[in-house]
Amino acid sequence: MRGPVAPPQVPLSASRSELFGDLVRDSVERLERRWPQLADVEFLIGDVPGPPGGPDGGWNDEAVPLGAVSESREGRPARILVFRRPVEIRTKTRDEKAMLVHEIVVEQVAELLGLSPETVDPRYGQE
Repeated sequence: MRGPVAPPQVPLSASRSELFGDLVRDSVERLERRWPQLADVEFLIGDVPGPPGGPDGGWNDEAVPLGAVSESREGRPARILVFRRPVEIRTKTRDEKAMLVHEIVVEQVAELLGLSPETVDPRYGQE
């Protein structure tokens, strides 16, 4: 019998990108309860960061960013970006990925708000 393994509404058919987006949304929802101003922040997912200094630059294994933040300007909301591929490469299990995604989101929110990560989420670094 040929055809999909599962219907589209079943989680088996969710792509890695969609599952990663769920992890980011879960982390953001967790933080929005404590920091309601995050409702005005746009959270985005990128596959990989662009090279530093333009297309001729490069990253080494230690310096690849896992996330980025940009302040609001010219009517555009503040943005927090989480890079999917570098996170996936550094984690083996879904739990490890969820923890790393949450740490990245907390760190970027802390940078945006001018606070320490421990202030943004008191459990930061303890999970």
